[in-house]
Amino acid sequence: MNNEFVMFVGPMFGGKTTRLLSALDRYKHQGKKIYAFKPNVDERYSKEEIVTHWGTKLKARRVCTAEEIKATLIDEAGEPAVVAIDEAFMIAGVGDVLKDLFRRGNTILVSSLQLSSTGEAYEEIANMLPHATRIEVCPAVCSQCDRDAHYTMKIGGREDHEIEVGGADMYQPRCFKHFYGEL
Repeated sequence: MNNEFVMFVGPMFGGKTTRLLSALDRYKHQGKKIYAFKPNVDERYSKEEIVTHWGTKLKARRVCTAEEIKATLIDEAGEPAVVAIDEAFMIAGVGDVLKDLFRRGNTILVSSLQLSSTGEAYEEIANMLPHATRIEVCPAVCSQCDRDAHYTMKIGGREDHEIEVGGADMYQPRCFKHFYGEL
């Protein structure tokens, strides 16, 4: 078995999806079967594609739960494949399902925020991190200075929604100092 479990994590605008699509491009050139998924609620840029902020696209299936990912692989794959999930933190049950698919020989590629805009780890992502064979932290540039940003500050939208789909109008990447303030 030569599979891997790769996670691209970091704040908004850190290039996580760009790295995910780049990794998938290599697998495509190797002739690997690829299954790409995105959360049903994420309709930014496209309903049927994973799209980077720069416009690079890949056709993807929309799912509400991780069980839909598992069912697709069981029904269609037949043999180990490359399974890619964008914005994994938005998909209920994704941690356990992806660990199971990895144990079954599939290569798993995940792109996701790891921390909420309150600075707390997303449960599904925290569940997967110890099982990853490679973790790439993708910092952005702080919107307030030129430091690496590892946090996402919510600047718009509804305060009572921890997960709310949005872009630069709603979120900004922030360094430690500009996320937590002077400590």
